[in-house]
Amino acid sequence: MATKSPDRTETGRNWASSEVAEQWSRRQARRDKTYGPATEMMLDLARISAGDRVLDVAAGTGDQTLLAARRVGPNGYVLTTDLSAAMLNVAAEAAREAGLTNIETRVMDSASLDLDADSFDVVICRLGLMLFPDPPKALREIHRVLKRGGKLAALVFSTTEKNPYQGLPLAITCRLGGTMSPQFSLSEPGVLDEAFRGGGFQDINVHPVSFRRHFSSVTEVIQSLRDTIFTREAMSKLTDAEREQAWSEIDQQLGKLQGPGGLDLPGEMLIGVGTK
Repeated sequence: MATKSPDRTETGRNWASSEVAEQWSRRQARRDKTYGPATEMMLDLARISAGDRVLDVAAGTGDQTLLAARRVGPNGYVLTTDLSAAMLNVAAEAAREAGLTNIETRVMDSASLDLDADSFDVVICRLGLMLFPDPPKALREIHRVLKRGGKLAALVFSTTEKNPYQGLPLAITCRLGGTMSPQFSLSEPGVLDEAFRGGGFQDINVHPVSFRRHFSSVTEVIQSLRDTIFTREAMSKLTDAEREQAWSEIDQQLGKLQGPGGLDLPGEMLIGVGTK
């Protein structure tokens, strides 16, 4: 059976659910450990400074929002947007608990930003750009709301081969008839650069960032994968028999990667940076 193209619209609908927001919130500690250094690097490359107005697009539960808000300080401002009101509710509560009063949350479509032109110093987007139904359209909107000389910094996943945690199960489900996950839609060399150029950006640079995920056992990896939206979406396209076969193959392949101390799975992300 042929592999189907990624359905970003369906992914967007699934992300908007309260169930996904709750799961995303529950996994924050692991996410911070895994993505923390790359997130800090994204903020560094965005050159966020005190007093800046920052737009955080597809912010989810706002992990990176809090970091940006601390960088801009009390005289700065961070607008956090996402299609999911449930996700933004988690972000708003996190901001209140952190005592940050310079954050605003608004439900908003990245492809049609209800914002004035030339109104933000910086735009950031962590692991969202590759999920947009129409990335070039969203990038043109981001370009519109940035001030002249303002920067966009976006973090996306690199290739499936460099991210076996997601890539290995995805390859198996795709072979059995599942759809390609949109999380790798901007991963191939040159694709992210071209997307930025299509959005009107200049001085474009793409920075690879390596990281690792540690799991104590194959069982722990499987439990984690079962709790992720991307794996569930891929598995939902399979028959019951195909799903059973997929999990069996995933278990076997992960077993080959397990050592005496568990599994240390490599990963790589890309940070795209462009200037208006």
